[in-house]
Amino acid sequence: MDAHEIKEGQGEDRAVEEPAILPEWMAEFEAAARRPLETRFRYAFIRTHKPVMDDAPFRAFDTTADYRRWCEENLPDWLGYGRV
Repeated sequence: MDAHEIKEGQGEDRAVEEPAILPEWMAEFEAAARRPLETRFRYAFIRTHKPVMDDAPFRAFDTTADYRRWCEENLPDWLGYGRV
């Protein structure tokens, strides 16, 4: 059971445990919430170059099987495009 689940054995009026929030985390959240939306969006996404994927403007495949084969043959495993 994690911190968000209901405690067992407390009858009908069961209490829900709330996880403790570190003061530093709350201060960072509150500071971020005060920023303009445009700024929050700019910092919300991390742009990471994906080798091979980002090296061409687009790619088109005739079938999904062709696409999957290309992914397996050309992309590094850490990108997560391989079969499980």
